[in-house]
Amino acid sequence: MVVDHAPYTVAPVRRRGIPTAHACAVGCKPAGYNLQVTPDISVVIPLYDEEANVEPLHRELTAVMGRLNRTYEIILIDDGSRDGTFARLAAVYARDPHVRVIRFSRNFGQTAAFAAGFAHARGGWIVTSDGDLQNDPADIPRLLEVAQGYDIVCGWRKNRQDAYLTRHLPSVVANWLLGLASGIRLHDNGCSLKVFRAQVVKPLTLAPGMHRYLPALASQLGARVSEVAVNHRPRRHGRSKYGLSRTFGVIRDILRLRQLMRQAVEPPRTAPRLYEIAEILETGQR
Repeated sequence: MVVDHAPYTVAPVRRRGIPTAHACAVGCKPAGYNLQVTPDISVVIPLYDEEANVEPLHRELTAVMGRLNRTYEIILIDDGSRDGTFARLAAVYARDPHVRVIRFSRNFGQTAAFAAGFAHARGGWIVTSDGDLQNDPADIPRLLEVAQGYDIVCGWRKNRQDAYLTRHLPSVVANWLLGLASGIRLHDNGCSLKVFRAQVVKPLTLAPGMHRYLPALASQLGARVSEVAVNHRPRRHGRSKYGLSRTFGVIRDILRLRQLMRQAVEPPRTAPRLYEIAEILETGQR
């Protein structure tokens, strides 16, 4: 059962030409939201200034998902990109009925993008990934297979293709500390390639930065968590948006992780806006 923890006010969303906005509090659900699940799988991917990656990402995703013989949707969230990302997403949407596109009014961050994707996802399973093509869509079938016995399956970038001192080593330290603080010991909390049973992630009320701790947050709802080694590829286009500053933020979060975990399932009565949607492209509006 999906629980809407936070009160919210929803204005009409711009849908193919109606210029209005959807202001969303933490944990809110989209207008017209209901519990009816149509596709088996929802793939949720945030993108921020990833213009050159949109087309190859879509090609790889559709090749993999098409071979699963299961119904699916792909939800692509433009997190306030300043380049041509949205134009590329609109072109992909125009030719693929599996694709839905959410465009933010500005950059709100990965947690907000994932939260919007979760809120709009209709699948019983939700797959998350990055939009930079470092996560390999070819790993999705294996994660889904393992997920039949679990509620969350996390990718583990065992052979990371990132700078050692600024990304790999800080990640090892942060994951060790996070395991101590949460009791959920994973090699790679930061890997975006994950599979979630929708019922353990949709009820969560997220705050900025909390996407990194989703397994720990969902464990409070009884979620069973597993981990699978996955391929990690060098970035082909664009540049990374993260560095050492993110690791320092993670360490600050770990110091108050128990409070953050509690707020995810017992949120305050009033919550700040997590994101604002400027436009949605979806099949019902064609």
